[in-house]
Amino acid sequence: MKKMFKVLSHVPTKSGKGYWMRIGTAFVNQDDSINVLCDAFPKSFELQLRNLDEEDLRRRASYSTTSTNVLGKTAAAEAGTDTVPF
Repeated sequence: MKKMFKVLSHVPTKSGKGYWMRIGTAFVNQDDSINVLCDAFPKSFELQLRNLDEEDLRRRASYSTTSTNVLGKTAAAEAGTDTVPF
């Protein structure tokens, strides 16, 4: 399994505290370089990479087994584990 990270950015609030928002994913390549894939980019241009925790890994596993493609087949069906013969 590839080494993966979640990409976070600090979002300030009016109260001055703020919160951490996940804005993407990053992963390590075979040559130890890192690809960072962002769905959004913060005004501050500051990113933080954090290791995926157990909750992130469980969520990722549930997405991969229940996601559907454009034809409406689940990932499990495409992998040949579906019990329907067509």
